Amino acid sequence: MTWLRNATLPDGRQCDVRLADGAISAVVPSAGLDDGDTDLTGYVLLPSFVEPHAHLDKALTASQIGNPTGDLLGAIRAMDAAADRFTKADIARRADKALRVMLAHGTTAVRSHVNVGSTMGMRALEALAEVREAWAGTVDLQLVALVGNPLAGQAGANLRDALRNGADIAGGCPHLDPAPDRAVGICLDAAGEADKPIDLHTDETLDPAKLTLAVLAELVLQTGFAHGATASHCVSLAVQPVAVQQRVAELVQAAGVAVVALPQTNLFLQGRDRPVGTPRGLTAVHALRAAGALVAAGGDNLRDPFHPVGRGDPLEVAALMVTAGHLSPADAVTSVTAAPRAALRLPAVAVEAGRPADLVALRGEDLVAALGAADQDRLVWRAGRLVARTTVTRILHVPPAPD
Repeated sequence: MTWLRNATLPDGRQCDVRLADGAISAVVPSAGLDDGDTDLTGYVLLPSFVEPHAHLDKALTASQIGNPTGDLLGAIRAMDAAADRFTKADIARRADKALRVMLAHGTTAVRSHVNVGSTMGMRALEALAEVREAWAGTVDLQLVALVGNPLAGQAGANLRDALRNGADIAGGCPHLDPAPDRAVGICLDAAGEADKPIDLHTDETLDPAKLTLAVLAELVLQTGFAHGATASHCVSLAVQPVAVQQRVAELVQAAGVAVVALPQTNLFLQGRDRPVGTPRGLTAVHALRAAGALVAAGGDNLRDPFHPVGRGDPLEVAALMVTAGHLSPADAVTSVTAAPRAALRLPAVAVEAGRPADLVALRGEDLVAALGAADQDRLVWRAGRLVARTTVTRILHVPPAPD
């Protein structure tokens, strides 16, 4: 049994939290500190973060692979050209390093897309399956088979092969396919046959003519697909007329399709061909939320040709959901905690008795301050076990405080 004392909860209450048998067993008003307790005075205690969309097989390659054009197709071409250079051991090493970065920031569950087929073959999936096993019990890792196009050809066969050999989820990029609507159906059929969820790169473009999100939602409704469906990116929804946004958002909600916004990578890649009034590379967050659809946010690429910077910190993503997505700070934090946890169909976590003890403590006097500062000083628990602690020491040479 462990006591976390004097923690500030998201609603501002000061509480003591008892952890036992991997769960939260009590949340009570603060009542002092005993030997052996963890003092969280000056920290905000939250459910741990969930990363709903990563690319661990590509992570930490920006220093080796550039993106001369800076856009999506430039990144794809650069990564494809370099694929032969990455061995299974190298992929596993970089993925492990990226997970260490994410865990230190408070992330205890990750869904990663993994390139399958073409020059990569199955070695990235094999590497990440080994990483998934090594990290089991500390970070839950879900693997999405990300195949190329056309889905009606070898890519479709690769998808089914990957789902039989280690992939947890069916993936793909139908909007880049020569027959986008048909490609959505092929991915959904493969997922249904394997009894596994689907998570598609969807409409990662500002072209309003591409709207496969509506096709996915319609097919989920028509087929009664019940394994869980996620659409990531959905950028083109934001450039549709308001009435279209509302119609598609309502369709998405009715189908139970979760949408993952990816502000870092989409703000970097999108809109480069529009130097005047450059649009935001972000989905229609407010239309989706107004319709009651589940909207989560993720980091996407970590220092690779698709996004050469980033800290692997969900608070960086949440801050962009405030700045670019116009969410409130509380809603932005939800987009990297409760919302992605629901999208990944993980057990719900809250700081209340009976919930899993997957938690992160952030330095700050309240939730807004913790999000705004994004202090690296953090503690992370997984199933009640302290799995990461970062302590920051600051030495300031400053003038005396004013009277």
